[in-house]
Amino acid sequence: MAHLSNGTMTHASAITGNTDKKPTPWHGAGAAEFDLRSDTMTKPTASMLEAICQTTLLDDVFNEDPVTNELQSYVAQITKHEDSLLVLSGTMGNQVAIRSHLAQPPHSVLCDHRSHIICYEAGGVSAWTGATVSPVIPQNGVHLTLEDIKKHAVLQDDIHYCPTKLISLENTLNGMIMPLDEVKRIVEWAHANEIKVHLDGARLWEAVVAGAGSLSEYTSLFDSVSLCFSKGLGAPIGSIVVGSQDFIKKARWFRKSIGGGARQTGVIAAAARVALTETFGTDPKGQTGKLAATHERAKQVANLWTSRGGKLRYPLHTNMIWLDLESSGVGPNDLAEIGQQKGLRLSGGRVVVHYQISDEAIARLEQVFDIALKGDFKRSEDTSKPYGSK
Repeated sequence: MAHLSNGTMTHASAITGNTDKKPTPWHGAGAAEFDLRSDTMTKPTASMLEAICQTTLLDDVFNEDPVTNELQSYVAQITKHEDSLLVLSGTMGNQVAIRSHLAQPPHSVLCDHRSHIICYEAGGVSAWTGATVSPVIPQNGVHLTLEDIKKHAVLQDDIHYCPTKLISLENTLNGMIMPLDEVKRIVEWAHANEIKVHLDGARLWEAVVAGAGSLSEYTSLFDSVSLCFSKGLGAPIGSIVVGSQDFIKKARWFRKSIGGGARQTGVIAAAARVALTETFGTDPKGQTGKLAATHERAKQVANLWTSRGGKLRYPLHTNMIWLDLESSGVGPNDLAEIGQQKGLRLSGGRVVVHYQISDEAIARLEQVFDIALKGDFKRSEDTSKPYGSK
């Protein structure tokens, strides 16, 4: 990795034309401080800008950029995989990985019915692979189990059915953790039946920080994993896919085919590296970074809601609080409308705590909950789907 200066923002200020050293938009949390819609709402930091200013600017299509290559090597190392590939988004990471695993139809991909790959990625699996996507409802309402998988996987060669060739798991899903022991059971069974397993680990960082297992304990089990730098970690852009050398070679080809072969990717990789180091941390369980504090704050938010009589839709495992608005007598977009009056950005019944949310934002959120749950606000009749679950 290129050397990153420990100096102040002097160099960065010069780059941005801020020669009088006034604070730039990179300083402070800005609007992110009061935005609880998603953990994608974080603002890139001054240290990320400094890293970008010091980065290398060579061509990643030719595998020549040192900062990008160092990031890929580092992530492969900490996930205990042979290689990795920087991609522009979590959707690109999942789609490139799934396309790289699948060859010739007929084939199907089995996943949780709430998974991003089926709900929030524009039908990419079917469009790019010709695969049937088989959504499964977990019996326990939280995460898939091996029993769920066995019940729906197609192993026989009966020509009436579409054989299962890939299982795609997601961790976390709606902020909820799939336990490490269950992951092991599913992957061992899948491999025994010659089925590949991919992990959409966009928010795996959160499961690790919550104590579910180390990063490599999870990632080393899978044939491929996608990890996101812009969800929770706070980088402005970028995800990464890990796998074997042969798999990544193939994935690089498919990344190029969908327009993901970016050039001077050092500007992306440098900020991602800072996000990984500062926000997740340098230890395998993420205890030296900034994420752990967000989980404690999420517990505080959940308590503010339930102590006033509100109910939760899902159990709280990490940094996402799902409020059961209907059973709590609150309209689908009431919180967003009340929040707007209090200077907060909210959406539906999902409250996401990221590391730039302030004490002041939590205090304002408490006021929003008071108004909503006391019935002092006219229930919204807007039934349109609020800002979603990305």
